[in-house]
Amino acid sequence: EIHLGILSHHNMSVLFLRNLGRATRPVVSTALMVGKRISAPARVARVFSTTAAPRASSYEKDVTTMEGDKAPVNLYDGHYSDHLKEAQTKVRTFTYGAGEADLGQSSWMTVKELDSMMAKIGVTKSTNMLEVGSGAGGTSVYIAKKYGCTMKGVDLNPHGVETGTKLAKKDGVAATCSFQVIDASKPLPFDANTFDAVFCNDSMCHIPGRTSVLEDWKRVLKPGGKLIYTDAMVVSGTVSSDEFATRSSVGKYYYPCLGQNEKYIKAAGLDLVEVVDTTPEASLVAKRWHDSRETYKSELKEPEDNFQGLQKFLYSVYFLLHEARLSRLMYVATKK
Repeated sequence: EIHLGILSHHNMSVLFLRNLGRATRPVVSTALMVGKRISAPARVARVFSTTAAPRASSYEKDVTTMEGDKAPVNLYDGHYSDHLKEAQTKVRTFTYGAGEADLGQSSWMTVKELDSMMAKIGVTKSTNMLEVGSGAGGTSVYIAKKYGCTMKGVDLNPHGVETGTKLAKKDGVAATCSFQVIDASKPLPFDANTFDAVFCNDSMCHIPGRTSVLEDWKRVLKPGGKLIYTDAMVVSGTVSSDEFATRSSVGKYYYPCLGQNEKYIKAAGLDLVEVVDTTPEASLVAKRWHDSRETYKSELKEPEDNFQGLQKFLYSVYFLLHEARLSRLMYVATKK
């Protein structure tokens, strides 16, 4: 397994990224620059009035770290905080489709794929389901509305949990769909045999200690319960260190080799039911997301450096999946 997040030449199986801070340029009063004579109090007032910090964007304030590290490029804080803004909605509509197809997702999953996943694990009105890595909450809200089941979404990012809670209330499912800030790399705060199903879309790649994580999912599952997760970081070809760095620029990632997830599932004492290759579809989603952001760049109003960083990231996702050097696979397993 390759753990990628600050580049180290001491151990080539572990690559890291360091986010370097930038020095702030002082801003000087126009009057001082042209040599106009003004009083000392006026100079102070003028300088302070011209050096007021601009309002931070959603990509720059209250940044959520992963395992203590701040990502060089911010995707999740801005995406979750700006979820309801018109520009973000336009980007998602272009990427995933309009209406119910827009789940507020920041992943490679379409609503068609989501419905197929729910069918694979047999979701009904009586299902009590846990979503690990619920993001902005739109997926849990959609499942609660369409299938009438009970949903519990957990995520490390407080912006996502806040947005999900608002969406559940807005869509009338707050009684059956709730969210909680939880670090899913640690034992879940739920009793054994609580859930009928565990669902995790494109978030397992952020969580360390996969065997112990799967063992804990097994613990909270009822006997006969099913889990389903996707992993878009499966190494299935040759990837350069630069490509790994770009692909990991938005957070901490773990890259299993082809066949490794199956071993983790078995080691956790779960029965593997099915593995589905969703790589071609995911590559197209990444390309549409990249292109839609370019189309609506002026409306998104992101800091330029972050915008370009996300564009580079998204094209990297598309290209690596398109060439099948990274694969996105779906895993279905059950608890005996």
